[in-house]
Amino acid sequence: MDEMPIGQALDRLAAEAPDMPAITCGPRTVTRAELASRTNRLARAYERLGVRTDDYVAIALPNSISFFEAAVAAWKLGAIPQPISSRLPRAEREAILDLAEPALVVGLPDGTHTGPTLPPGHEPDPSLPDDPLPERVGRSWKAPTSGGSTGRPKIIESGAPGLTQPIVCAVFGIVPDGTQLVAGPLYHNAPFMFSSLGLFSGNHLVVMERFDAAGWLDLAERHRADWAWMVPTMMGRISRLPDHARYDVSALQRVWHGAAPCPPWVKEAWITWLGPDRVWELYAGTEAQGVTIISGTEWLVHRGSVGRPIVGDISVRGPDGDELPAGEVGEVFMRGPDPSRPTYRYVGADPVERDGWETIGDMGWLDEDGYLYLADRRTDLILRGGANVYPAEVEAALGEHPRVAGAAVIGLPDPDLGQRVHAIVQTEGEVGDDELRSFLAERLVSYKIPETFERTAEPLRDDAGKIRRAALRDARLPELPPEG
Repeated sequence: MDEMPIGQALDRLAAEAPDMPAITCGPRTVTRAELASRTNRLARAYERLGVRTDDYVAIALPNSISFFEAAVAAWKLGAIPQPISSRLPRAEREAILDLAEPALVVGLPDGTHTGPTLPPGHEPDPSLPDDPLPERVGRSWKAPTSGGSTGRPKIIESGAPGLTQPIVCAVFGIVPDGTQLVAGPLYHNAPFMFSSLGLFSGNHLVVMERFDAAGWLDLAERHRADWAWMVPTMMGRISRLPDHARYDVSALQRVWHGAAPCPPWVKEAWITWLGPDRVWELYAGTEAQGVTIISGTEWLVHRGSVGRPIVGDISVRGPDGDELPAGEVGEVFMRGPDPSRPTYRYVGADPVERDGWETIGDMGWLDEDGYLYLADRRTDLILRGGANVYPAEVEAALGEHPRVAGAAVIGLPDPDLGQRVHAIVQTEGEVGDDELRSFLAERLVSYKIPETFERTAEPLRDDAGKIRRAALRDARLPELPPEG
């Protein structure tokens, strides 16, 4: 498919094969023709409410067919979908909406927002026409939110206009008329982006309302999914299922993962299961000024790497801003491919920039072949007695224990060492501290082994695979004495 306005592309797909399935979620499936008809009518309803080209349409719906219908209706008006979590606390949600000033919020119950709002389950007036709308192209095709690691919301508006992106689809192996299994939360950039690209390519999207490992395997087998995006937490849960190998997932051609460090045992398990040419990893921020990818075949040679750049340039720099030689850990900086055409625009924040290079706060190093390896976020680095401890490394080692379902490692104040290493562990069954220390002693140098452990029954990663270490750390800091 050639690059074209998103709305026009979806209407053309419906005209070419009206009865092909477009989206399945739970027991319901809509065909391409049904999607086109419903979104044309819905777009006209949005237009009646004042939505115009380049306006934001905030979508506060859970994973559902309705979520995609809202996004498609926005694209058909040249508006910009702005996904937000449907489970956000009111104060956090309103902070984002105050910043975005959307022309419309879709998915909030009546009375929960002062601006134009449509509640969940809204149906447009059936008398509205359902024929294609005039061609419109917005300045941007998506505007996800971020800021969970800083506590301050920001919007990251894509620098790409409201057009299909066949070149991007080709790079990531999204083939026309394929079947994509959508497991992640659609308010998060990667699941939203890749599922949308699949939709533009005529893929049948099989959308999970919420991820569970056995359900993922069942859907992959039943629908013969050929493409999937995952986070390592999902992959680990699937690998831990004793019967996962009995499912027929032979149709899968590309399984991509990212958004969080992947424990080596998880990566190796999937490479062994599917084959190295089917397991791929992506590293990028939502800003996309720099993107690296790596195949499973390359990873077996460069274990632990997140790949080499396919978009922009990567540079690892020290505190003084000088570029570091191969093998030395520093801050990862990126530079977009064309300074005159930025890949994103912030609303509510400014980039961290040095001489045209930007950083999103990750630490890492490059090897002699130019492959990037990540250490951790700068803000999560633990300084223990002058030694650097990267939480992701310790978490990955803990994750290899057969009864550890999840772990988060943070630095807490220590009067002697400056910071001590503290692990919050979600276990399946009883696992003592001494057992964990002995297990880690076979994998980590002694100063990286946590001095203290605590147990939790709550998942430590959110639906997007992220650990909010700053929030976990702040909740465990002692209260400061009152001033004076």
